[in-house]
Amino acid sequence: MRKESSTNSLNRNALREHCGMVFTLSMIGGRWKPSILCRLVRGKLRYSELRKQLPDVSERMLVLQLRELENDGLVRRLVYAEVPPRVEYELTEAGISLKPVLKSMSDWGLGYQKKRGVAKAVVSR
Repeated sequence: MRKESSTNSLNRNALREHCGMVFTLSMIGGRWKPSILCRLVRGKLRYSELRKQLPDVSERMLVLQLRELENDGLVRRLVYAEVPPRVEYELTEAGISLKPVLKSMSDWGLGYQKKRGVAKAVVSR
């Protein structure tokens, strides 16, 4: 829990309010959110499918990141009244509007990795 009156929190909030890039990165940045969003760009996924596609993320972290994306209005959680319960995630309209941003960021990153000679082979899982 962060203290909202701390200098760090005040600076973070001021930057988010006045800089669109900072605001965007605060919503989609971090270790797992871009990976989650990139998988959901391809379409709706059940929680278990998403978990299998991101084997290195802990279950706790995946749930936390999905909740944050849901609270920010980028991801929709669909719960079906079945036994056992089925939960799916999909991008909202706002999440779908991020497709070109995510693609551009990915293209830039891959190009820059290649330029610097640090690109590694991507292993399909």
